[in-house]
Amino acid sequence: MGLGEMSKDVTMKVTIKLLAMAILGGTMVIWIMMPTSTYKKIWLTSMRAKLGKTTTFGKPGVNLLVYMFPMILLAFLGCIYLHLKKKTSVDQFHSVLERKKRDKFGALRKPLLVKGPLGIVTVTEVMFLTMFMTLLLWSLTNYFYYTFVTITPQSAAVHGDKIKLKRWEARLDSISVRLGVAGNICLAFLFYPVARGSSLLAAVGLTSESSIKYHIWLGHLVMTLVTSHGVCYVIYWISTNQVYQMLEWDRTAISNLAGEIALVAGLLMWATTFSAIRRRIFEVFYYTHHLYIIFMLFFVFHVGISYSLISLPGFYIFIVDRFLRLIQSHNNVKLVSARVLPCDTVELTFSKNPMLMYSPTSILFVNIPSISKLQWHPFTITSSSKLEPEKLSVMIKGQGKWSTKLYQMLSSSDQIDRLTVSVEGPYGPTSTDFLRYSTLGLHDSLVMVSGGSGLHRSYP
Repeated sequence: MGLGEMSKDVTMKVTIKLLAMAILGGTMVIWIMMPTSTYKKIWLTSMRAKLGKTTTFGKPGVNLLVYMFPMILLAFLGCIYLHLKKKTSVDQFHSVLERKKRDKFGALRKPLLVKGPLGIVTVTEVMFLTMFMTLLLWSLTNYFYYTFVTITPQSAAVHGDKIKLKRWEARLDSISVRLGVAGNICLAFLFYPVARGSSLLAAVGLTSESSIKYHIWLGHLVMTLVTSHGVCYVIYWISTNQVYQMLEWDRTAISNLAGEIALVAGLLMWATTFSAIRRRIFEVFYYTHHLYIIFMLFFVFHVGISYSLISLPGFYIFIVDRFLRLIQSHNNVKLVSARVLPCDTVELTFSKNPMLMYSPTSILFVNIPSISKLQWHPFTITSSSKLEPEKLSVMIKGQGKWSTKLYQMLSSSDQIDRLTVSVEGPYGPTSTDFLRYSTLGLHDSLVMVSGGSGLHRSYP
């Protein structure tokens, strides 16, 4: 790559960074202001006055432009940024000075915490986690303040359209709504960590493997809040003699029945996420988790398309990612060899395009239809894309039912010619800058600790 072309790429990367920071900053301001009366009475009213009456956008247009469009644009910019970064990274490593400048940003990807319930957490993860928890607490504080300060016995008496409410009933109604809104905030971020190929994670130096714990925590938060939302409304309906509301399906406002269906689907998923079920009968957890389609579909029916656009960007990115992964995994790969090794271990070697490059510690999801058409299992890649550009290998130790059956199939007879395999990936860290730290004088030494069935092929 010439200096002129490299300079253009660097300029484009800086431009994309600045634009992404501006979009992200604006989105954060919207989320911070959303619980306030200023947003509802001034900002939202003004935006609806300008966009809500247009035939192009209509009523959902405000949420479409404010919540959906910025995140889709960020994902698009992330794709371009990662492409440019891949082109320029090799050339820039020849400059120690340039590498040290970039290392200032690389510090954000260094571990900040290595012990405790969070596990190994980078500076970037701590920053995003702190911002999210601050946003959630800020929103809950504002919502509950409104509930307990503004609702008086006089306002409660005229709170309902058809019945007079007591003060505690009016507050319970308001609290129920606020719990649902808080659950929607968590739902808006729920799917980002599990979009494996998302450019949003890779652009900030994160992987779906390291971020999966946040999906788990967000899932628990979502279900805690929406379950509380549902239970509070059941208590409210019983206390006000409105049990019939549980079967209401309003096509223009809130559909209670749709919300209950979504809640039941969510509870079934939630029940299988706990270790006692997930670890012992993983298939039940895996298949039950596909109820997320029912959950999200009836969530949209429950709140309407306009309000659901607040939490749909992450789901949309996840669905696009899932669709692309489905296309990739639909085709079978050519199996070059299958070796049976000691200790109930097999090695599968596939042919690959020499242009496909991946970082050490990347993982590959493997599916063998003759064992199970639906099960995909992740394995660490044990080959190097630089040393073996046309091959890719994984080692599989027979520990579970699926891997044990594979070992038995390959050890009992020569079935390599009839073995059909599909793969998805590889997924892994976007950078292996740590391999160059010692050569660039950034650190005196580099210590690597590795283990597992692929230990004999540890890197570098």
